Amino acid sequence: MTLQISQRVLDLGEKARQGLAEQFARIDAIAEENTARVLSAFQKHRVAEGYFAGTTGYGYDDLGRDQLDQIYADLFGTEAALVRIQFVNGTHAITCALFGALKAGDVLLSAVGAPYDTLMGAIGTADKGHGSLRDYGVEYRQVELKDDCPDLEGLARAAADPRVKAVLIQRSKGYSTRASLSVAEIGEMCRIVREVNPGAAVLVDNCYGEFVETQEPTHVGADLVVGSLIKNPGGGLAPTGGYVAGRRDLVEGAAMRLTAPGIGGECGCTLGQNRLLYQGLFLAPHTVAQAVKTAVFAAGVMELLGYETEPASSAVRHDIIQMIHMREPEALKKFCKGIQFGAPVDSYVTPEPWDMPGYDCQVIMAAGAFVQGASIELSADAPMRPPYTVYLQGGLTFESGRLGVLLAVQELLGGKD
Repeated sequence: MTLQISQRVLDLGEKARQGLAEQFARIDAIAEENTARVLSAFQKHRVAEGYFAGTTGYGYDDLGRDQLDQIYADLFGTEAALVRIQFVNGTHAITCALFGALKAGDVLLSAVGAPYDTLMGAIGTADKGHGSLRDYGVEYRQVELKDDCPDLEGLARAAADPRVKAVLIQRSKGYSTRASLSVAEIGEMCRIVREVNPGAAVLVDNCYGEFVETQEPTHVGADLVVGSLIKNPGGGLAPTGGYVAGRRDLVEGAAMRLTAPGIGGECGCTLGQNRLLYQGLFLAPHTVAQAVKTAVFAAGVMELLGYETEPASSAVRHDIIQMIHMREPEALKKFCKGIQFGAPVDSYVTPEPWDMPGYDCQVIMAAGAFVQGASIELSADAPMRPPYTVYLQGGLTFESGRLGVLLAVQELLGGKD
């Protein structure tokens, strides 16, 4: 075998896989149901070759772009959606959504502790330059976790303040050690907020979670979901972009922030990228299933080696992220080096910790992807701080994801013998 994976590591991988048949069957069933939903939406909106033609300049009358908005709205069960390549990442899309939902004097409440590191500058709790919500008079509060879980009683108390106009729920764990949230848990949080403060909009950072379950947060009460196209819904083909889907006024507010008041979603050329956005969305349920299988497999292998994982290999998944506590920095670096070696792009590169923009400590990132930063492709990253936990995600195919994990294990164990 050209990758020269040792028999010891291959045997370890096979032992892990033998115990995962039930998990894989569950994942495949979810992919089948979600694929049927996507196909039905494509057929309902009569997707045709003409939708794939791009626009330039202002992007007026881009039929493919506008129909894709409607398809996303259907899939998320919402009034409206905005799918644009002009969103540079998930943080940008979430920031636009927050600015669209809030004004001076309002309070933003984070329901599960501090959000992902890169959002802190946009909120204003970290000084990353002018233009944060705080600079524009929006106050920020957060409900701390209780025993590493959402504090529902604390949420009810905090959300009851009528000045709270938006509640942000982050579905994935980010760089925290809590479990990612299920759609059902998010639904319960939405119910609590609605009960104590009907005027507050519930916004969900849906990154890493799309198509992992058969429902999305907007099916259970969320007012808006936001995500990145180079994660789950882009299916590994979208070259850039993000989406917001939800209540029409909130989508329009995000659109006005993305472009300008009075322009909103009417402009935004697609530059010939529509075909990739459509095809990526069509593939997304299957591609997400491949990533989830890769995560489950990684957990199974690492558990056999005695590492603590979250979720466990036997757990039902709510996003594509696999957390592995590496315990010490050298083990973390070795694992990331092996993941990089298993990539189809830049496999010869050795990842090193660096001062990545938006983070409060050095970050190491292994990501040999066809699309820069695409988390639906196999990658592993981690903040260089105790407990030196690596966050693994992605895998366009389980076959390639499995090989990447085995190469990481081999690097961790110290060679090919």
